[in-house]
Amino acid sequence: MRPQAVFSKGISAAGEWAVEYSDFGRPAFAAMTMGICRLTVAGQDPVTIKAGDFVLMPTTPRFTMSSLDPGPLRRIDARTVPPKHEVRHGRQEGPPDMRQFGGWFDFAAPDADLLVALLPQMIHLRGMPRLAQLVQMLGEEAARDEAGHDLILVRLVEILLIEALRAAPTETAAPGLMRGLADQRISAALRSLHCDITRAWTVPDLAEAAGMSRSAFFERFSRMVGSRPMEYLTIWRMSVARDLLRRGSLALDEVAERVGYSSASTFSTAFRRHTGEPPGRYMRAVPTRAGA
Repeated sequence: MRPQAVFSKGISAAGEWAVEYSDFGRPAFAAMTMGICRLTVAGQDPVTIKAGDFVLMPTTPRFTMSSLDPGPLRRIDARTVPPKHEVRHGRQEGPPDMRQFGGWFDFAAPDADLLVALLPQMIHLRGMPRLAQLVQMLGEEAARDEAGHDLILVRLVEILLIEALRAAPTETAAPGLMRGLADQRISAALRSLHCDITRAWTVPDLAEAAGMSRSAFFERFSRMVGSRPMEYLTIWRMSVARDLLRRGSLALDEVAERVGYSSASTFSTAFRRHTGEPPGRYMRAVPTRAGA
């Protein structure tokens, strides 16, 4: 998904306070370093965030943070550029009751939305000192302006994202990629598919990789991942194809071959059906999309 364009800041609060952030769309994270607060994501039950907790929201919908006894609600447009210094909520004088380090980043991959849709809306982790250390390193690097600054920030966010997804609970998660990867049998099929997308996969082939009967595999895959096996294969192939087209270094027949299609015409038909435009037009429009 290529996380990049990191922004991070310190946030503190004291007394009774409450802030509501508008729908943001970008992936955001927060690590509590002191105190306690309440987090309510639109459409979900409130959760209590304590010191040492880590929260990741891949798409950051509208949410509210507050003290356990909320004060007057203050609304914040998440798209406005916040100050670089630490943000303070509630009582401005005296020591803070709560402190956290938060930020956001972008996904640069062209099909990131397809992958993000397979992730939980919110990942709340407790007792993960490794994540807290990574966030601390991220904050320290964000405050510096030395050689390799941007590269280090991107790598730290990549590691942070992987660690958060590794630790995310999957037993009660909604259907999606992480739940599929957490299932030993479905994971075997997914890994086989990811490693060789040029193969003419069939449901029986994937069922064999999972060590299951065709019918049992089809039902389990669809329930765990949230899409049918061949539908998921097409999504993955089109994601790789878009990435190759954006690079602009391969001919159309080479792109088709790399994503498992026997000819450029067959690939073009599938690509147009999936994206709504032919691959040539998509490739020519890449500079315009990048500029936007």
